[in-house]
Amino acid sequence: MTLNIPAARSLKDKRRVIRSLVTRLRNQFNASVAEVGDNDLWQSCRLGVAVVSNLHAHADSQLTAIVKAVQQEKEAFLVDYEIEFT
Repeated sequence: MTLNIPAARSLKDKRRVIRSLVTRLRNQFNASVAEVGDNDLWQSCRLGVAVVSNLHAHADSQLTAIVKAVQQEKEAFLVDYEIEFT
């Protein structure tokens, strides 16, 4: 996922928003979430999310729900995302 954090004026502002979002996603969806790119940019973030399931439909519904949750975020805007199954 690529996120934009328009109110961030420093890396500290960005980290506060991202840390809160990552914690909520981990707790709500029992998913692995990590910042995987744009680490030094104040207003941009790339998050990686992983869900493990033996059912494709369950994994798909979890990832779709995670995308919807991120779209509801008030301090970060979802710019782009990609879902991949392996």
